[in-house]
Amino acid sequence: MTIGSASTPPPAPAVDQGAFYAVAQGTTHDPHSVLGPHLMPTAADGSAWAVVRVLRPLADEVVVITADGETPARHAAAGVWEAVVPALVTADGAEHAPDYRVRTRYGTDEQTQDDPYRFLPTLGAVDLHLIGEGRHEELWQALGANLRRYPSALGDVAGTGFAVWAPNARAVRLIGSHNRWTPVHPMRSLGSTGVWEIFVPGVGAGTVYKYEILGPDGQWRAKADPMAKGTEVPPATGSVVVESSHEWDDLAWMQARATKDPHSGPVSVYEVHLGSWRPGLGYRELADQLTDYVVEQGFTHVELMPVAEHPFGGSWGYQVTGYYAPTSRFGHPDDLRLLIDRLHQAGIGVIVDWVPAHFPKDDFALARFDGTALYEHPDPRRGEQPDWGTLVFDFGRREVRNFLVANATYWFEEFHVDALRVDAVASMLYLDYSRNDGEWSPNQFGGRENLEAISFLQEANATAYRRSPGVMMIAEESTAFPGVTAPTSHGGLGFGFKWNMGWMNDSLRYIAENPMYRRYHHGELTFSLIYAFSEQYVLPISHDEVVHGKSSLLRKMPGDRWQQLAGVRAFLTYMWTHPGKQLLFMGSEFGQDAEWNENVGLDWWLLDNPSHAAVQRLVRDLNALYKATPALWERDFTPDGFEWIDSNDADHNTLAYVRKGLDGKPVVVVVNFAGVPHEGYRLALPDGGSWREALNTDAEMYGGSGVGNLGAITAEPVPWHGRSYSASVRVPPLGALVLTQD
Repeated sequence: MTIGSASTPPPAPAVDQGAFYAVAQGTTHDPHSVLGPHLMPTAADGSAWAVVRVLRPLADEVVVITADGETPARHAAAGVWEAVVPALVTADGAEHAPDYRVRTRYGTDEQTQDDPYRFLPTLGAVDLHLIGEGRHEELWQALGANLRRYPSALGDVAGTGFAVWAPNARAVRLIGSHNRWTPVHPMRSLGSTGVWEIFVPGVGAGTVYKYEILGPDGQWRAKADPMAKGTEVPPATGSVVVESSHEWDDLAWMQARATKDPHSGPVSVYEVHLGSWRPGLGYRELADQLTDYVVEQGFTHVELMPVAEHPFGGSWGYQVTGYYAPTSRFGHPDDLRLLIDRLHQAGIGVIVDWVPAHFPKDDFALARFDGTALYEHPDPRRGEQPDWGTLVFDFGRREVRNFLVANATYWFEEFHVDALRVDAVASMLYLDYSRNDGEWSPNQFGGRENLEAISFLQEANATAYRRSPGVMMIAEESTAFPGVTAPTSHGGLGFGFKWNMGWMNDSLRYIAENPMYRRYHHGELTFSLIYAFSEQYVLPISHDEVVHGKSSLLRKMPGDRWQQLAGVRAFLTYMWTHPGKQLLFMGSEFGQDAEWNENVGLDWWLLDNPSHAAVQRLVRDLNALYKATPALWERDFTPDGFEWIDSNDADHNTLAYVRKGLDGKPVVVVVNFAGVPHEGYRLALPDGGSWREALNTDAEMYGGSGVGNLGAITAEPVPWHGRSYSASVRVPPLGALVLTQD
């Protein structure tokens, strides 16, 4: 290219003064039509020129620097400066605006910067088409703050592209630490998609920013970026530009994950609230301490209560404002990547709680984002959640669905998460959830099902399983809605697992009874087997069951401390051997005494007490036995993996059953919830021969009384309960036996 002319520059074209003031006030939808470089008509002498306009309020001097030299700019109006500079002319005669920089002087302070308004949009036509269709599965790479680098004649340019969806906004401007929170960066609208965009050179990682949005009502609102990948530490609410430099070291895990079906393997989950597991630890410290502990205890997975950014710690993370930003309370997003990486290297899967059902009303976040009901449903009968004082997503709006579906993909692909546990699914499925008559509106067919939410869940699950083979989608769903774990191809919701809230409620109600009266509640233990194979279940003893006056698992047990600890041991063994996967909230593995409080750490000091350390050892041994015994997990979801030996012995508070794997090799379980041992208890057995006590929860090493069978029993050809073999067994008080064949 050559410089267009060395002659005297012509005057800049006249511009309506109103356009200058609209730019200065940030009320224009197209600031690039005024600011930046604009080719001028070819001069009479054939010379080529371009006018460059920049917004520099309160500047004392502005100079435009090109390869041809420096050109002083003149103040046009309202803080807009303009300079006419030679254009570039290619060999074929085409004219182009030159590369340039802008030097600005404020008093004695001089700054030389690149100009945001000389760059083309950072989103291409395909991005905008997919956003408009609600089908951009990598939405985080188009919207939000994304670092970019471009070649330039005066040197490569690094900066950040900002893009936000605000279709009803009259104007949007970018404010932040890079421009001293002044409205000098109005953004341009990219047409009917409702996306507003700007690329700002020189803005890098760590920059704090927000969007100021002019709504249809004429009010400006400062909003955090819905697609931000980082945030300030609450209570500050700014979004933060993030650059990831983490180098993953979990390739073996990820390759293996893609080839396996996790639903048919062993799944034993340790649920963790990061802030109160060991208070004061960040992601990086947890990468060492939590990983070591979970490995020692033998769990297969860790479930992290929500790690997406949330303003109120007391919500435990279930009222999210930053769906794409890991909470900054515990460190940088790369620190969370390190935690997950370390867990994977240690052979531990990572489940993260995900909350697409609702979001809080905080003014700085999603609520009335562009001055209208944008992310939330506009009808309060569908758009507000009365239980939690939150707003409900408009699941029928394609851009909102895209925001959430892509968010699930983001956690799987950017953070290598292995599963999402979807919170509050029941509240999404039913339009009348927690609403009285007259407080909800029926669907198009007059029913109570939220058809848009159902469709969204199907799309989210199908997309997750298609894009990320080997992951799991888990529903916290408490109703009898059919087909939660049925494939979407068969009309189901498409989840891989469903929490078994019925089992949880029934079993916890049973163990709260005094052993003297448990015979009258025996059906609460056996009822779960009537429907155990109707869905693919996880048995949860979660945070919700040990908080807000419900007491810890230990304190749910009647009796003195020995009886309480024995009850915990027996119950956990029943849980681990019942069909379905299992989840246990932190602290329950060692008999946490106090109920959970998110502001206080666990009672780790209890491990100085041998009886609590013994419960911890039992859980460790339970996990080892569970993982080594396919009969306990291979056929969790089919009736041929379970047989009752005796489900009716209510008078003894005793259950006896068989678990079987694909090889048909049986494991026998006897659980006694009575406070006394059963001597000479006749137990039917599937086969003759010797049966080994693989686990006895009453063993002295677990803090028990030592009632047992000297490690083994021998089946006799004595028919019992319809079986050809049986044995006389000592069944320990408040204890469980797991028997395997030698």
